[in-house]
Amino acid sequence: MSTPKNVNEIDFNSTKAQLHRRLRYGKDRITRGVVAVGGIGVIVAILLIFFYLLYEVLPIFRSASIDVGASYALPSVEAGDTRYLSVEEQNELGMRITDQGLAVFFNVSSGQTVQQMALPLPEGVTVQRVASAGAGSPVLAAALSNGQILLFEHQYKLIYPKSGGRVIEPHLEYPYGEQTFSLVSDSAQLSSSKETIQQLAVADDAQSVMLAAVTASGHLQLLRLNKDEDFLTGDLKLTPESLHVPLSEPQIQGVAINYDQRWAYVAAASNKIDVFDLRGDQPTLHQRISAARPGVTITRLQMLLGNLSLLVGASDGSVSQWFIVNEQDENGESHKMLKRIRSFDHDASAVMDIQPEHRRKGFAVLNAEGELGLFHSTANRRVLLQAVTDKPAGIVMSPRSDRVLVVTSDQRVIPIAVHNEHPEVSWSALWSKVWYESYDQPDYIWQSSASNDDFEPKFSLTPLAFGTLKAAFYAMLMATPLAICGAIYTAYFMAPGMRRKVKPVIEMMEALPTVILGFMAGLFLAPFVELNLPGIFALLIFIPVAILVFAFTWANMPKNIRLAVPEGWDAALLIPVVLLAGWAAIALSHPLEHWFFGGDMRRWLTHNMGIDFDQRNALVVGLAMGFAVIPTIFSITEDAIFSVPRHLSHGSLALGATPWQTMIRVVLPTASPGIFSAVMIGMGRAVGETMIVLMATGNTPIMDANIFEGMRTLAANIAVEVPESEVGSTHFRVLFLAAFVLFMFTFVVNTAAELVRQHLRKKFGSL
Repeated sequence: MSTPKNVNEIDFNSTKAQLHRRLRYGKDRITRGVVAVGGIGVIVAILLIFFYLLYEVLPIFRSASIDVGASYALPSVEAGDTRYLSVEEQNELGMRITDQGLAVFFNVSSGQTVQQMALPLPEGVTVQRVASAGAGSPVLAAALSNGQILLFEHQYKLIYPKSGGRVIEPHLEYPYGEQTFSLVSDSAQLSSSKETIQQLAVADDAQSVMLAAVTASGHLQLLRLNKDEDFLTGDLKLTPESLHVPLSEPQIQGVAINYDQRWAYVAAASNKIDVFDLRGDQPTLHQRISAARPGVTITRLQMLLGNLSLLVGASDGSVSQWFIVNEQDENGESHKMLKRIRSFDHDASAVMDIQPEHRRKGFAVLNAEGELGLFHSTANRRVLLQAVTDKPAGIVMSPRSDRVLVVTSDQRVIPIAVHNEHPEVSWSALWSKVWYESYDQPDYIWQSSASNDDFEPKFSLTPLAFGTLKAAFYAMLMATPLAICGAIYTAYFMAPGMRRKVKPVIEMMEALPTVILGFMAGLFLAPFVELNLPGIFALLIFIPVAILVFAFTWANMPKNIRLAVPEGWDAALLIPVVLLAGWAAIALSHPLEHWFFGGDMRRWLTHNMGIDFDQRNALVVGLAMGFAVIPTIFSITEDAIFSVPRHLSHGSLALGATPWQTMIRVVLPTASPGIFSAVMIGMGRAVGETMIVLMATGNTPIMDANIFEGMRTLAANIAVEVPESEVGSTHFRVLFLAAFVLFMFTFVVNTAAELVRQHLRKKFGSL
């Protein structure tokens, strides 16, 4: 006889129960798979970002290289000795000016002569020297054997015939006419070989053309050709003004003129450089300096792109960069002086030739051993040194700096392809102080572009990193104490009913778009803070004092009044107190400004304290970005504190501890891993913030801890400049390097935070 089944007994093996278990097991597996795929996807996405940033950044640290082509004979040797050699922008045509006054255009790759043009020279006159008006300038000056100067330009026109292809058509132009100008006052002196022009320099600007020549007898002849434009025809008329400067030494190794035609530099056969001031009716010797070690001879002078910096090559192989700076004497007076800015790594062989790049602050050097060196002045680095010939004579660099022609002593030309995309980048240029042209001392500067072609890019990431940390510091300074203290009270002391209203409201603040916060900070908060600056600082005093006074008053009120407010709801009484104290601080802002700051706190800060004030500053960023960071820190901290098991608090209270002692000794240590994580996540949010700092800081890349000055952060700089940068350029890749630095900073901080969090969890997990 079978046992009757209990009607209340549950059958776990029924078909429905088995189906339910199978469905739950399937859901669990799907959930685990989705979570695993999601986690792996996040890791893969982060790795892809890392490797993509690395892919964009690595090319700027790639070393330069060259490809040496097959040499060929110097074209049209029968036309005379070479006085000047150049390459046009497309690297297809070269130009050679001979002493017989012929311009020979030839194919750069093969050396085949394409065309010849004769300069308009008088019969029997030869070309002694040819000088360029600067890197990238088409203006040339030819010094003739009769003491005259001929100015002309070499131009190239691209023609696209209907049959296809491209043709480069060279031609010579004479912007000031085919007339010549007398450089040496007594032209008859040049009839003898002793008085030939040994050195020549030319500078061209909108007002005048300045010519400088050194004769064999040691005289420096200066000719200023003042430009006068005809009002009716628009033609330029040059009015010559001759200047004569006797030199102390007859053997001159080089002469150069700076961009504004104020200074002339003359290198003597010794190691001295004479600096002449060209202002006034007659030039005066302004400074004499030693540009090389005793016993070393200066072998080459060359102006860098922009004609601001002077490059000096010497017989010991050294190359140095000089430019004019303001220096103060013992009396505190400022004087303009030529100063050595930097020296470059070099070989012991004498410098034979220096050629500047046409679009960057780089230059090429050829030494007596036939080694080609590529340098960059701002980065203060030698990017290449390689032997190319054993019979060096000179070099020519193309306008794009991707082709070099090396001329040998046996009248041959060696074409060299140059791969040197990003010479501007070095560790010192990115992170150290750099002495830039026209600056009186080294500094950290970010200025990636300008309106002129002679601009020296300034890619220092230091002010951007400093601005990032500065913005994050002031934001965290405001947000951290408010968010943590608010979370402590909300999670531990506040009534549950009130907590259910307060917590969602604060978390809703995080949903506000940061672009709106930045917009409000820039257009409303910044002017408000400027107009009520004393009141903003009075808030830091009025609100805490008002809260303490109210707390003391409330504690001493009759018990029946205090008990009328439900437990945990008494914090609501502080709302009108805080609002009233805030209103009082702002209302008293202008009276406080008159009483303590003479009616203008900004002016008082500037003149009495020496503190500059900018309307969009770190104070505004701290208030706006702190408002954006508070919800993140508050929410995570509040959850961490609220999640502490209640039996720990009850046990502490049962042992006689006060609620505050329980909070400090039990709850906070247990919740410390979560609180620390909240602070680190908030800091990551502050470091990566873009729109608020972009719109509320003035976006100025300066290094100043002053809370009243602005800054520029890495994230804001990337957002502003990436759309305007040329893809693949140094500027473009340096911006990706900034993103990589930001990525690595966040990674390091988060890794360190996780290690600290795990340590705190292990330490306080036994409570």
